[in-house]
Amino acid sequence: MRNDKLRSVFDNLGFADVGSVLSSGNMVFRTDQQDSGALEDRIGQALSAKLGIGGGTIVRTRAELSALIDSDPFNGRGHSRETYLTATFFKQPPQFSIKELPTLAGVDLIGYDRAARCALAVTDTTSPQGPELRVWLERNFGRDITTRTWLTVHRIVAKLPSD
Repeated sequence: MRNDKLRSVFDNLGFADVGSVLSSGNMVFRTDQQDSGALEDRIGQALSAKLGIGGGTIVRTRAELSALIDSDPFNGRGHSRETYLTATFFKQPPQFSIKELPTLAGVDLIGYDRAARCALAVTDTTSPQGPELRVWLERNFGRDITTRTWLTVHRIVAKLPSD
């Protein structure tokens, strides 16, 4: 199973309390290492060497994700089949102001959380043009980003080891 292979890589890196979140590719673990950039590089190199997985690795702490959730950026809005609440995490902080973000069909850009380096959006999946946000983000910021539903962000925090 792919999650078992992912867990094995993280276990071999010496992380504790390693676990996967659904089949999303998100891993949770405990480490004393504080430098997120160094962690991202170390994990990325191991995933490439052991599993042939390329691309960027993005690390967020329990504190960063918990603060993001606690801020209730969607003001109690609910995630549904017709309306996706999404969080797009950036490896590096993008250089933009929320005022510079475009108007996209079927997308309500809620804002940007600087601490979590995360853009927040509500996507109307019933829009005939379809969601454009992911395409626009990749075109403007490259592939060192990852988008997760708000439900997945909650699941990640629930699965993170306690401090």
